[in-house]
Amino acid sequence: MTELHYLDATTALRLFRARELSPVELLEAVAARTQAVNGGINALTETLFEEALPAARQAAASYARGRDLTPLLGLPVAAKEKHGLKGRTLSQGLVARKGDRAKADHPVIDRIRRAGGIIHARTTTPEYSCATVTHSALWGVTRNPWNPQYSPGGSSGGSGAALAAGLAPLATASDIAGSTRLPASFTGTVGYKAPYGRIPGLPPLSADHYRGDGPMARTVADTALLANVMAGRHAADHTSLGGGLALAVPPTGADSVAGLRIALCIRLGNYPVAADVEANTRAVASALAAAGAVVEEIELPWTVEHISRTIFTHFGYLLGPVMEDDTADAPELLAAYTRRFMADAQKAAGENRFIDGVRAETRIQAELAAAMAGFDALICPASAVAALDADGMYLDGIDAGGVRLGHYWQAHMTAPFNIANRCPVLAVPSGMAECGIPTGVQIVGHPFDDATVFAVGAAVETVRPWADRRPDLVASAGPPRGTVAIV
Repeated sequence: MTELHYLDATTALRLFRARELSPVELLEAVAARTQAVNGGINALTETLFEEALPAARQAAASYARGRDLTPLLGLPVAAKEKHGLKGRTLSQGLVARKGDRAKADHPVIDRIRRAGGIIHARTTTPEYSCATVTHSALWGVTRNPWNPQYSPGGSSGGSGAALAAGLAPLATASDIAGSTRLPASFTGTVGYKAPYGRIPGLPPLSADHYRGDGPMARTVADTALLANVMAGRHAADHTSLGGGLALAVPPTGADSVAGLRIALCIRLGNYPVAADVEANTRAVASALAAAGAVVEEIELPWTVEHISRTIFTHFGYLLGPVMEDDTADAPELLAAYTRRFMADAQKAAGENRFIDGVRAETRIQAELAAAMAGFDALICPASAVAALDADGMYLDGIDAGGVRLGHYWQAHMTAPFNIANRCPVLAVPSGMAECGIPTGVQIVGHPFDDATVFAVGAAVETVRPWADRRPDLVASAGPPRGTVAIV
């Protein structure tokens, strides 16, 4: 209990119920930790401790009475800023929208609150969640707690950084091309990209089959806990699925993979995977094989160029136009990466018809299904590169594995599973990169087979222990909240 701010949510609930720990004590520890270290990483847009404290006291009273013990009762939860809180600012990281306010709680926020979770902080994103680094003119640069030179990834970078730094046991995230799994990979946390429809969103982008909201945490069990609360049909999202989730992760998961057949794919075609990322991915596969899984290496017929063209064609007909509409009143205030994203999406839509994109997507989905036939799950890296610079714009591409890629998104290996977005994907830590930040693997399941990816994730957590590793953060106000030039 010397590092109460790093207590996992599952253990905290057990201690609450046993009345060995109060929700007030946990919230106070998280608040003290936030005051001590957030200045150096800039993971939060705002803190809500004043209104969270009465909720923590109410939760403590419920535990004392032994009644009304809801699934998240008394747990602090950090909310990604795009998940609106009624009456509070909802800017999407845009300077021109800094005064906008949410008219209602986002569906995932509503469910967290109904389950007793306490929203105590809100986390940073890039503008419109459209980058895989997390910085903006509005909020400054968010840094990786493991090494502040590097980014925690994006777009849920603030959530990943907050979890890794001990500023929250649970956090919300979203994912349209890797925005949950990349921050999980770069920060040594766990992120879940649910199958499309599993967790409700808001219109109009709830109709986009690439997107999805979801949970992040420091353990697989905690991620399952929050996923169970978030999932299920919601009136605001016509695409949301009924039935909910009832994921149950055992304390130790190594035995759960005995006899499972797992496909290992290092490059997903021709992604130029860094040597340390590959080594850590292979170490995970070897550990699963030692635990009794049957692991077989496979290939996929994909190229980074084809995947990039497919996703930007999709963005060109959905996300890009929505962004253009929402930012038309002040385009001069946008970050260069935001303008570049919209331009790339518009260009792809100009070169490819909507049906061309659909044909490409269904071909990629069929190729994945064929590759996974006879296997229970697939394991691959989350990112071909081990790190991104915290304040990088990457307008001219990126060097990856000795190859110059024309677009830095081509260095990430997450987007194929937004194209195949009925597949659940869990990102878990795989090891440390040479640059001093974590790496991660994706565990990909067959459509809607959430239970298997969590079983494999729990096994990885057991055979490749990670939970006790912490970034070497010192109490410091840190550098001032920097601004990023709008060029």
